[in-house]
Amino acid sequence: MGIEDDFYATIKLKSGEEVFARVAASEEEDRTMLIIHTPVTIIEIKNKGGLVGYKVEPWLKTTREDMFIINMDRVITLSESSDMEMIHMYQHFLRDFQREYHHQHKLNRRMGYISNVNDAKENLEKIFKLDSKEPKE
Repeated sequence: MGIEDDFYATIKLKSGEEVFARVAASEEEDRTMLIIHTPVTIIEIKNKGGLVGYKVEPWLKTTREDMFIINMDRVITLSESSDMEMIHMYQHFLRDFQREYHHQHKLNRRMGYISNVNDAKENLEKIFKLDSKEPKE
C-alpha cells in the first residue's frame, strides 16, 4: 500500500469525460485508486479567423473541493503529460481560480443599498402605488 509521486495527466473516464489534473496513484488492498488534484476540462475553441484557443473550466462546478478519488475501474486510459503548454495553462488557471476564491467580497453598504425583504417589499409597493395613481395621458 502506498502513494506514487504525483504527475500531470489526461484521464479519459468511462463516462466519456476527459479531465486534466495533477494525479497520484494509490494502491489500496486489491485495487488501484487515482487521487486527482483540482481536475479541469479543457475545450478547444476555434474562431472564424482560424485562431485556436482553449477554455479551461473546473471539472465539477458545484464544489470547492480540490481533491477527488477515482477507482481505476472507472478509467479507460490515462496519459502522463509533459506538454509544458498544457501544464502552464493548468497552473495559470489554478492561480486565477485560487485568487478568485480567496478574494470573494462580502456585501457592504459602499456596494449599494442593502435591505431586508420586508423593507424592499414596502418600498416597491410604494413605488408601484405611486405609478398606478398617476393620471394616464
